[in-house]
Amino acid sequence: MSELMLALEQIEKEKGISKEVIVEAIEKSLLDACKKDFGKSDNVTVNMDRETGDIEVFAAKTVVEEVVDHATEISLEKALMVSSKHQVGDIMNVEITPKNFGRIAAQQARSVIVQTIKEEEKKALFEHFYCKEKDVVTGVVQRYVGKNISISLDDRMDALLMENEQVKTEHYRPTDRIKLYVVEVKDTNKGPKVIVSRTHPELVKRLFEKEVTEVADGTVEIKSISREAGSRSKIAVWSNDPNVDPVGACVGMNGNRVNTIVDDLKGEKIDIITWSEDPAIFIENALSPSKVVSVDVDDEEKSARVVVPDYQLSLAIGKEGQNARLAARLTGFKIDIKSESQAREAYGYDDYDRDSYDDAYEYDENGEYLGDYDENGEYTDSYGDEDYSDEYDKDGNYGEGYEEENQEE
Repeated sequence: MSELMLALEQIEKEKGISKEVIVEAIEKSLLDACKKDFGKSDNVTVNMDRETGDIEVFAAKTVVEEVVDHATEISLEKALMVSSKHQVGDIMNVEITPKNFGRIAAQQARSVIVQTIKEEEKKALFEHFYCKEKDVVTGVVQRYVGKNISISLDDRMDALLMENEQVKTEHYRPTDRIKLYVVEVKDTNKGPKVIVSRTHPELVKRLFEKEVTEVADGTVEIKSISREAGSRSKIAVWSNDPNVDPVGACVGMNGNRVNTIVDDLKGEKIDIITWSEDPAIFIENALSPSKVVSVDVDDEEKSARVVVPDYQLSLAIGKEGQNARLAARLTGFKIDIKSESQAREAYGYDDYDRDSYDDAYEYDENGEYLGDYDENGEYTDSYGDEDYSDEYDKDGNYGEGYEEENQEE
């Protein structure tokens, strides 16, 4: 076996690149080189022996009585010198290997092998990360590149965590290990480009799938997620097995499962609520940890009007409206929130007039605060000056946040 074939076998073992792929690339490259000498005729072929590495060039020629085109035809007289069985009209392969072809082949083989290795490594790298698209990977922080962060995904691949995909409250140092959501993998001329994110809502979902067995096997479904990255997330879960508590499965013994995810998200709070087909129940659950007195749902308008106890109003709305905003995004309903005294004063609590409803705490289905307007048409933020805190427990008492409450349970 020639040194060339031994080298190709070594490349196959070390790089995982098929020897056959490289041989075919060499043959194609040599064929292109031959056509410069023999013209652009399609009847030329290059064959490289898979065992010895010997290379031969052949031209398929038609046997004729009188040759008109020497590139594609051979006389019957010459054909009979090769084999007495040839007849006019037969196609025979005639060796046309140039005398200096060994040197040309060596040069071509060297450049082709280098190029093929690069292309196959890019292809393998793309396929490796393409399988991880829409999934979570672990990266190691390398350095800051302006406002972006260079992340090493493995020994062969780096990615940039762009500024708009970073959580503003998070700060990293070189060698920090972080979980990232692979948004997209692109195949470019310079190799695969992996787009990663720390802010994507699906990051939370994938972390639960990896940490919670019941979510991974489909027993518990994550129906919807709303997230304000770095601050708080709400997830709605449902169990396909009546014997499995979906919230309990996600929280884990002493909160160990959800705490692992909270650590991966650098302390981001997570509210886990039970999903329901009934929009009223779903909305009531979504406003957790606050208590709800009543929910009036308009399915056509995709809106809901909610009444909560007076002492739970700030808890239902949350700090800077966060709890209500996340609940609206989670459910897909526009949510109006009023305390019992406000509801009584405005419309006698149960017998209220919908047209006179005060929308001071109104959120659309995207979780955007709608606010209200004064008599001059000027926008006013009804809760912006009040100190609403999201650090309350389910009873309205000041506490340390929902995930720590789960730990105590």
